[in-house]
Amino acid sequence: MRSSRPSKILISSRLKTLLFVPSIVFLILYLSSSSFPGHSNTRISLHDDQESTYVPTSLDHIVFGIASTVNAWPKRKEYVNMWWNPDTMRGCVFMDAPLDHDTLLDYDFVFPPICISNDTSEFHYTWNGGLRSAIRVARVVSEIVALNHSNVRWFVFGDDDTLFFPENLVKTLSKYDHNLWYYIGSNSESYVQNRHFSFSMAYGGAGFAISYPLAKVLAKVLDSCLERYAHLYGSDGRISSCLAELGVAVTIEPGFHQMDVTGNAFGLLMTHPMKPLVSLHHPERIDPIFPHMAQTNALHHLYEAAKVDPHRILQQTVCYDRWYSWTISISWGYAIEVFGVHVLLPDVLRVPVTFQPWQGTHTFKTFFNFDMRQHHLDPCRRAVVFHLDRVYSQGEGITSVYRIMERHNCTFGMTSPRRIQEIKVYSQKLNLDLKQLQAPRRQCCDILPSSSEKLMEINIRACHEEELVYKRP
Repeated sequence: MRSSRPSKILISSRLKTLLFVPSIVFLILYLSSSSFPGHSNTRISLHDDQESTYVPTSLDHIVFGIASTVNAWPKRKEYVNMWWNPDTMRGCVFMDAPLDHDTLLDYDFVFPPICISNDTSEFHYTWNGGLRSAIRVARVVSEIVALNHSNVRWFVFGDDDTLFFPENLVKTLSKYDHNLWYYIGSNSESYVQNRHFSFSMAYGGAGFAISYPLAKVLAKVLDSCLERYAHLYGSDGRISSCLAELGVAVTIEPGFHQMDVTGNAFGLLMTHPMKPLVSLHHPERIDPIFPHMAQTNALHHLYEAAKVDPHRILQQTVCYDRWYSWTISISWGYAIEVFGVHVLLPDVLRVPVTFQPWQGTHTFKTFFNFDMRQHHLDPCRRAVVFHLDRVYSQGEGITSVYRIMERHNCTFGMTSPRRIQEIKVYSQKLNLDLKQLQAPRRQCCDILPSSSEKLMEINIRACHEEELVYKRP
């Protein structure tokens, strides 16, 4: 009797197990069926539907907040006019006071609408010698959000002397999910400026972008932050500090340029990063970017090239002439350097120091946040520079023409690049897709046979998979 009970229990347990296992299998199959709500196949199907109806980011999704003053606007409006398009852009220029009657009568509606900033006298400002207008400019963020524009993905902020390149701004922001909390911009070129103010903020003159959901939250808490950061100098430091309290760090995009330099900005424009050019700042503090032109005309000249091929503007391409042992560096739409010798590629990519520090000439202030190379004091020992003369489309191709605009009394032989009078560059319009934005690769170029010794012709193209750009013996 005792031995039979364990046997019955064992049989019963095995029977339950045999019944339980198929039940589990059936449940798993049921849960994994496409008819089950929330199943992964259903999510994939929804994702596919979303992709098919997704509208790419465009200028229609961006709202600009531009800070200006009544005194500065009559001159600075020319900079805004270079990039603003009233048919495709939304936003506001925030003034410290209403424009006077005569200025208002002359106001051209091709400019952004005028908004008057709210009173900020209740906020404290304790930076000795600074401008308390930094508080007003910081509040542009909350005041532009309060205007309740519809269908917004990004708010973009800048100064009245911030020169945006709108197509490249859109392309840069399109890399990011606007539904997430993003704060995008860049810091200063100057090591001293970054050390003095911050390496961890987007500098306001370069412009910066804040995604819609983050801007909505920031607008609600900004005033409380302004009281805690009365000791800071600028508006951008206040914005950055408040975002830090929200747990958001800046996402650096090298296409935004603070331009904390003075003098000849040739070196910075000649060696642009492999990122779309988004903005330039401080045009009044640098020399005209094209020789023998007023600064406004020179900037218009650059914008004309950018209209033809916005994604390629200032993109650097390097190739080598084996016959004459020349090295050619192209900053498309701006200038070409032709070295009379072969120069190693990493050295060509270094920034030639043609500019001066933002303030003073102390050695410490000459430190910058990029690799640099010497720009020889003797122009006859420098590379020969050809600046953009004109650019035009030919069917699907684009031709840009560069000529010497600054001539120096230098002696040269038949193998010198100084005998060249004109360089033609052939290219296809550059349309960067998401993969190219995320993993950029510099393009290659070939020197073409030319019918004249005074003409050089170059073709820019995508590099082959295993192609190396180097000086060949």
